[in-house]
Amino acid sequence: MMKPSRELECVAELRKERANCNFNIEELTNIIDGGVEKTASRRSFEKQFLEDPEYVDKIPPEYLSHEERVSNELRKSCYTIMKASKEGKNASSIMDNYVIRRILKDGNPLMLHWGMFIPGIKGQGTPEQKKKWVPLATSGRIIGTYAQTEMGHGTFLRGLETTATYSPDTQEFILHTPCISATKWWPGGMGKTANYALVMAQLYTKGQCHGPHLFMVQIRDEETHHSLKGITVGEIGPRMGMNTNDIGFLKFDNYRIPRSNMLMKNSQVLEDGTYVKPVHSKLNYGTMMYARTGIILDACKELQCAVTIATRYSAVRRQSELVPGEPEPQILDYQTQQYKLLPHIASVFALHFSANSVVDTYMKALSNISKGSMDFLSELHFLTSGLKALSTTDAAQGADICRLACGGHGYIASSNLPRIYTSTVAAMTYEGENTVLWLQVARHLIKSYRTASENKPVFGSVAYLALQPTMPPTPPFSNRALVDAYKSSVMALIQDTDARLQKLYDAGQDQHHAWNNSSVQLVKCAQAHTRYYVCEQYVRSLEELEASEGVRNILSSLCRLYIVHYIILNQGDFLKSGAPSGENMSLLEGELCDLLALLRPQAVPLVDAFNMHDLLLNSTLGSWDGNVYQRLYDEAQKSPLNKTDVPKAYYKYLRPLLKSSL
Repeated sequence: MMKPSRELECVAELRKERANCNFNIEELTNIIDGGVEKTASRRSFEKQFLEDPEYVDKIPPEYLSHEERVSNELRKSCYTIMKASKEGKNASSIMDNYVIRRILKDGNPLMLHWGMFIPGIKGQGTPEQKKKWVPLATSGRIIGTYAQTEMGHGTFLRGLETTATYSPDTQEFILHTPCISATKWWPGGMGKTANYALVMAQLYTKGQCHGPHLFMVQIRDEETHHSLKGITVGEIGPRMGMNTNDIGFLKFDNYRIPRSNMLMKNSQVLEDGTYVKPVHSKLNYGTMMYARTGIILDACKELQCAVTIATRYSAVRRQSELVPGEPEPQILDYQTQQYKLLPHIASVFALHFSANSVVDTYMKALSNISKGSMDFLSELHFLTSGLKALSTTDAAQGADICRLACGGHGYIASSNLPRIYTSTVAAMTYEGENTVLWLQVARHLIKSYRTASENKPVFGSVAYLALQPTMPPTPPFSNRALVDAYKSSVMALIQDTDARLQKLYDAGQDQHHAWNNSSVQLVKCAQAHTRYYVCEQYVRSLEELEASEGVRNILSSLCRLYIVHYIILNQGDFLKSGAPSGENMSLLEGELCDLLALLRPQAVPLVDAFNMHDLLLNSTLGSWDGNVYQRLYDEAQKSPLNKTDVPKAYYKYLRPLLKSSL
């Protein structure tokens, strides 16, 4: 493990916690990283960047103005690209590295350039377009963003109002913002940084609309950086978080671009305006599915940070009297605190294994597409929608619970929990608002259930819908038996929801109104299925994992806690399906308490296995050495208000009041 960033002696509480470890921390770290070599590579990368003084914030960002914060992160971003170039390294892979994203803290102006703009060109561009634009973008000669969401429309792409009308006379597309709600809104780096954008707009040619397509659009002059004629661009203003990124807006006034600026890998517009449709309608959504895969991985990492901070703090903090007259215990000794934290440690591993499965599906889909096969594409869209919604929801709720678990100190910016929380909350609404994604998942579930009901085959993660329901499990419950209980519960939910839909149809409601009037249940179906999928991947991954007995035991206990925890949280759904029974549910509630007690001594070693460097955690509460109170005090000294004993505001406002004799 890398040495902590500050050479202070580790507090006694954390030394004691680490002495209780009964598994190989380094081995578990290697599993999380994907192997010994990848752990070594990550640490080498961290060392190279974390020891570079250019990344040090001389003034905590919280004390800077909005413009100064954006400028500071832009400075570090540009420095990173130039650093990579000088060292002959791939800037794209470096900027996409989680370490760099943590160093750049609350978002950065080049985030979408690397995360969406370049992948968008690579994924949707023709070989000629990629040859033209990718080198310019990866070398930093042009800076781009991804403009999809509009003020009036986000997830519902078919509702986008920005138009791109083809003119065969000039062989140009005319981009136009027909109304205020069509204003592009939320693209990162759009405000003042990017000079190009991938713009999603409704394609019109020969009087017909062919739906949303991507266009490469120059928005600023490459030399002067002034916005171009026909372009109105700016920044949207402060947000709940991510305020070191110039998130912007964009409007077009009959702005013309060449025909060759439409990304035409999957669909084309010929010179005469003839439209050539893609082989598969979802091919144009490839960039979005790529982004969702990254969001799932990021949500897992953010939750890692939150539980690391809260768990270490809970081992250091002492509060109240567990037994009257005895010394104050560590708050981690309280079962309620264990219940707040341990299930979220288990969730990190659940999301980790599930994210790996999605990455595997993504790679299979890419491989198949290159061979002309659309296999896995629908499955990929289905999985990325559900897991994006579940991972961001779990990470946001987990981060907030961790913040609350740290009491008042969790509210202070230097704990870094507020930033982690606002970052994960933001992820719940970008690249698809979660409720909309749940309903997309539900649509696939209902369609698959009806297909299976007709004795036709269904594939992928919904294949179980074609199977006969399993018998309710009886004690002792194996993990596999409880996963089967999940399966039965989901099948029962889907069956009930489909029956409700049919009842509404029979009562005369059309499909659209019946769907809306069943949407609460449909969302429950999607959430239950996705949770089942995560449990299935958790159990399957552990069955296939090669590990020592100690690591296997601790991961098995965490897996068990995860499964039991979410069964109990959703016990109404399980009891309705009869799997398990009410009596057996009581047994599981007792087992949950036993698991908390079993895992409590391993809590600190478990978060140590995440191997988060102090400079990446950036937290006064979560540092490796546990010197919480000294760090809190030292950080407070950085406040500009402490530079003088008496502030100017005293003489200007407070003194006149005190002397006024009202």
